[in-house]
This record gives sequence, C-alpha cells and structure tokens, in this order.
Amino acid sequence: MKYAACVLGLVCGALCAGTVPARAAKPVAATADSDFDATFSHPWVFLPPQRSPEAYFTNRQSPATVESPFVLRFGLSMRGLVPAGHSAGLAGHHHLLINQPLPLDFTKALPFTEKYIHFGKGQMETALNLPPGNYDLRLVLADQGHIPYFVYSKLLHVTVTSQNKDMPAASVLGPPRVEIMGVADGAALQPPFRIQFHASGFNIAPRAAQLPDTHYFRLLLDRPGAAPEVMNFSSGQTEVWLNPPKGAYTARLELVRNAAQPESVAARATPVAFSVGP
Repeated sequence: MKYAACVLGLVCGALCAGTVPARAAKPVAATADSDFDATFSHPWVFLPPQRSPEAYFTNRQSPATVESPFVLRFGLSMRGLVPAGHSAGLAGHHHLLINQPLPLDFTKALPFTEKYIHFGKGQMETALNLPPGNYDLRLVLADQGHIPYFVYSKLLHVTVTSQNKDMPAASVLGPPRVEIMGVADGAALQPPFRIQFHASGFNIAPRAAQLPDTHYFRLLLDRPGAAPEVMNFSSGQTEVWLNPPKGAYTARLELVRNAAQPESVAARATPVAFSVGP
C-alpha cells in the first residue's frame, strides 16, 4: 500500500501540476511526494528516468569480488536522508541487509541484528569486515521508527576472497570528505545526466530538522559569463538529474552545516569540469 500510494501520488501530483511531458526528453518539476524541496523547480532539474524512488550502491556492481575489510557507499533517488527518530516527509535512513530477503511485511520495524545494519545517523557509507564467502547485500530505506518504505536496492552479490581480521574496518574509509560522483572531470555529457553527491564521515539530514552534527548538500554550477547556478538540496537529497543548456561547466559541491548560525560550509569537494552537448 505504501508503494502504491507513493507512485500514485507522484504521478497524480505531476499530472495536476502539468509537469509530466509527453516524452522524457524535457525537464519536469518534481512533486511533493518525491520529497524534493523548492530547489527542484529549477528549470535544469530533470525527473529521474525510473520515475520512482530507489536505493542503490554507488561504488560496487554485482557481482563483485573483494577483500575484507571493504567499503560500501549508498545512493538514493527521489528521497532524502534523515536520522532515525526524526520525521521529514518521506525521508528515511539506510539499512543494509546481509543474506536476508526483503521483508514480507512492510508495516513492521526492521530488526536489530548483525544481518540488519542500521544507519540511523544519516550516514552514506560503511565498511564491512566479512569472512571469506559469498554474500547477498541489499539496501532498504526505512522511516523514523525503522519501518521500511517500499524503497530498496537491487541485490549486490559479493564474493569475499580473504579477510584481514587485524585491520579495523573503519581504517579503509579514509578521512572525512565530500565528493562528486557519476561525472568525471573533463567529461563530455549528453543530457539528461545524473550527478551524485557523497559524504564520508558526515551525516545527512534536511535543513528544516535543524539537527546538530548533520548537513545538507549544495551544488553550484559555474559557466563562462554567467552567475553560478545554485541548488540547495535541503531535504537531505544525495543526487540530481540535470538537463542544462549546452556549454562548458564547472560543478562545485558544498556540505552545509545544519543548526549552525550563521550558516557555514563544513566541507567542499574537488571541482569537476564538464561540457554538455546538444
């Protein structure tokens, strides 16, 4: 029922607003059901092609062969992140299921076991130190009470070939930082395209929640002879699909502190230059 309501709300909201184009070649405004804020009235923002929320792994493709410990990074389309215990529209927090099927009942809270790892602070990554063997991993998004949304990832099949038991899992995460993913420096792109945001060592939450030790993303797009295009992802979003005019761009990603007065930037990513073709 929750999934059906989300899809129906997305479609109906877009139809009522007149934002669903006849073809997917035009940018469209997102709806309230997709949990996006006013940033998404920006004319360059494009509704994700799959038209429904999903979680995914940003740094691994199935099947994967790894040595333990190893890092998993989390992505999320059409929803925002918010820590457990807090409500912000349809935002939620990630859970990692290890060798577990999807819940049969999406009205019951996910359990707290070693096979259901909760990321209740609004994290975007983890490090696992699993013994050698084969594993099926899946992300599931859940609300403030750990009740799952019908938002989850495809299965990631991982084969662990060896394990360094003496190496702390956290040692492979690296220092706290912010990164632009999905667009390589110097890339020539055809719109629409996706820019993914990643934060290592930081927690993500909507600005309105004003939670200490949390942050939201801000993307600035520079182009010659024009003022920067500024997009605040203040509902806890971690990606955007764009359909900008052709030309040369430089993307700058900032991580902004919540509950900070005055507003301040906690971290900046290395800028990424790219061009957009017709």
